[in-house]
Amino acid sequence: MGARRSSAAIHFAKNGIYQVRRYPRRRRLLRISRIEFIGPAGMILFCLMAAPFPKSLSNSEAQNRGADQGSAIQVDVNLVGVIAGVLDENNRPVPDLQRDQFEIYEEGKPQKIEVFEPETQQPLDLALMIDSSLSEIKGLPLETDAAARFIGQVVRAEDRVGIFEFADTVTQLASFTGNVPQLQAAVRRVTPGDGTALYDAVYLGSDALAKAPSDRRRVLILITDAGETTSRADFETARRAALRAEALLYTIIIRSVKGENGRNTAGEHALETIANSTGGAMYDPGEVSQLDSVFDRINRELRTQYRLGYYPQPRPPQGAYRSIEVRVKGNYKVRYRKSYYSGGLAN
Repeated sequence: MGARRSSAAIHFAKNGIYQVRRYPRRRRLLRISRIEFIGPAGMILFCLMAAPFPKSLSNSEAQNRGADQGSAIQVDVNLVGVIAGVLDENNRPVPDLQRDQFEIYEEGKPQKIEVFEPETQQPLDLALMIDSSLSEIKGLPLETDAAARFIGQVVRAEDRVGIFEFADTVTQLASFTGNVPQLQAAVRRVTPGDGTALYDAVYLGSDALAKAPSDRRRVLILITDAGETTSRADFETARRAALRAEALLYTIIIRSVKGENGRNTAGEHALETIANSTGGAMYDPGEVSQLDSVFDRINRELRTQYRLGYYPQPRPPQGAYRSIEVRVKGNYKVRYRKSYYSGGLAN
């Protein structure tokens, strides 16, 4: 019987190349190993490693890669999709709004809304990531029970959920599927670990969601105390991965130690910033017993979202992050991703 092979995907970051390894076992361990450039030899290593994995590029990168170094490519302007959640003054989802109540701006310039779908029926790809580090052991049984109930509520026809745990590493416990009993069983296999690879969890969860077809909504839910100790990825790498994946990040903060002494304020601020930039949200229920109500809020918001789409005018430059603003007439709060990546040649 031959040895099992592992697949790898290569991604770009400011501080080097991150190679993401996936090991084909029932519990798939996801690692990020940093590969440094060391002169020409480092570049040769990159070329040899990158060649076998063209499918690992994101859709926008794959569509816009050049055949020759320095060549320019003419790229069709693609529809920019925006998922918007609208809340009233009591933070309750607002359904039944009309197209003419919405306005979209890109880089401050008004855009024509070409697609408008209230209570979008786009299927979900949802990555549920549970912090299993030592600091979360006390509440872990209640967390996994609440997560199992949430899975039973959120999964509808054509929806898919993937289950991950993260401590010093990130492990995928169940591939994306709509099989509710299988997912609930995977949640209950979460095993306590040591450190907390928080940014790796955001990065790798986003990477998994980025492979979903473009006609699916992508959602990343983290249950964590926001501690960060062992990640290879940094804040900006994680944030950009979520933006490129067009994933909504919802974070649920659960602390084993109550009060200010139990807070990881830097991690909470980082997750809140990423959630806000992607159109998601951060929740701090205070008690593990309140998890069910938070999951219910997330489920209701996912089922009352609006899908908007526009063709950017003027045409955006390649390889840029473009700012988006969505306005709704009335006294409402709107959640939406604040920017998107326009695609272009890989640097």
